[in-house]
Amino acid sequence: MTHAFLGRSNFSRYPSLTPTIFMLKQQRQTPVSAEPDPLAARVRATWTSGDFGRIARGYELGAAQFITRLGLDAGERVIDVATGTGNLAIPAARTGALVTGMDIAPNLVTQAKARAAAEGLSIRLEVGDAEALGYGDDEFDTAVSMFGAMFAARPERAASELLRVVRPGGRIAMANWTPTSFIGEMLKTTSRYSPPAAGVPSPLLWGTEDCVRERLGSGVSSLLLTRRLITFEFAQDPKAVVKEFIQWYGPTIRAFSSLDETGKAALRRELESLWTDHNRATDGTTRVQSEYLEVVAVVK
Repeated sequence: MTHAFLGRSNFSRYPSLTPTIFMLKQQRQTPVSAEPDPLAARVRATWTSGDFGRIARGYELGAAQFITRLGLDAGERVIDVATGTGNLAIPAARTGALVTGMDIAPNLVTQAKARAAAEGLSIRLEVGDAEALGYGDDEFDTAVSMFGAMFAARPERAASELLRVVRPGGRIAMANWTPTSFIGEMLKTTSRYSPPAAGVPSPLLWGTEDCVRERLGSGVSSLLLTRRLITFEFAQDPKAVVKEFIQWYGPTIRAFSSLDETGKAALRRELESLWTDHNRATDGTTRVQSEYLEVVAVVK
């Protein structure tokens, strides 16, 4: 499994937006150790608040399609970094791959374990930090992360760790929200009311081609970047969906907890307007599409 991964994954069979291939010949990055720190604690607190599983169910189909495009082999060693409730780990394990899933939020790992058990799937699911993966060099054939590793407070550490744990010729596959996407707009709206910690770069930079090239380029031999759409589907109307995000989605919970009543009301109105304006459903439910940058890199 070397560069044949890209051919075997059959990306050309699926519609995409502006696919671009970059061939890079630079040296692989060196692993970086990370000790517990306030930034990691902040990330953990964000994702242990609420119940992200209620949100993640809204795009399970798109996550499964992401895994399908990779064309995983039975026995392929796969790690899902920032697995959440297992949206990638579960469909990856269905292919017969040997899957490890890790996440910084213990409550989400517990949910992923319950999902795996319900399907009779054998997945190693553990609590961990994307900035300091507790695995050996070259331990995996493929690393995947959907809207997960992009939220690490120190992206250069997360990138270095992804490169370290994947063997030469293996793949790193990511799905990252773009700055101009629907979710990008939602995150930027939230950040205006509750700014991130000082010195922490926007997670949306992972959704730009230049930033991905900068962070992964020194350690990969090829890079395929494709803009795609994923669909959120909820049985409720947009206002009810916003209520769900306020109650269960970590970044939104953090923002609301920092605001007075006037600020909360203003942010709620902006979010309701955003979801209503982008809703494609006409039957009282919610169906919203959001762009993301699909990254598939072959490690040197």
